[in-house]
Amino acid sequence: MRFPKGLTVNTHIRWMIRRDMPEVLQIEQASFEFPWSEDDFVRCLRQRNCIGMVAEQDDKVVGFMIYELDREYLHVLNFAVRPDCRRRGVGAQMVDKLVSKLSSQRRTRIRLEVRETNLAAQVFFRKMGFRAVTVLRDYYDDTTEDAYVMHYLCNGQTEESATFNRISKLAG
Repeated sequence: MRFPKGLTVNTHIRWMIRRDMPEVLQIEQASFEFPWSEDDFVRCLRQRNCIGMVAEQDDKVVGFMIYELDREYLHVLNFAVRPDCRRRGVGAQMVDKLVSKLSSQRRTRIRLEVRETNLAAQVFFRKMGFRAVTVLRDYYDDTTEDAYVMHYLCNGQTEESATFNRISKLAG
């Protein structure tokens, strides 16, 4: 998906470093009812298979993504864009960067979970080519909310022939 020329925020996407944490935490707090703490970020990023990316514009962090490397897929654990930069292409640029890491020989899909009440994220990821494949009941520790599992497949492949159900029809 591309945005009108005047609205797009051009960013530089790079690995997250320790000094990004204050800006990342601000975005996290502004984005979620149940935000990760700094300890949550540090604990996650200390794992060898966990990677942080930031989108930067004019030396300011405007978005971030935390993902995990699995043998067959990339698992997005946390993703947010600064509220005043939303709907301006920042999230799409980060997803495009992650998609570029897929290959038909190794990691062939991206997986993520989205809260059932986070309609904006569901719509965004749907527009980016993700499809809901299942529901995880009572998934979150902080609420009894369900999560939709969404997948993006390498090279526009589709799971619909293998996994077509009521959830993929309704949610994704």
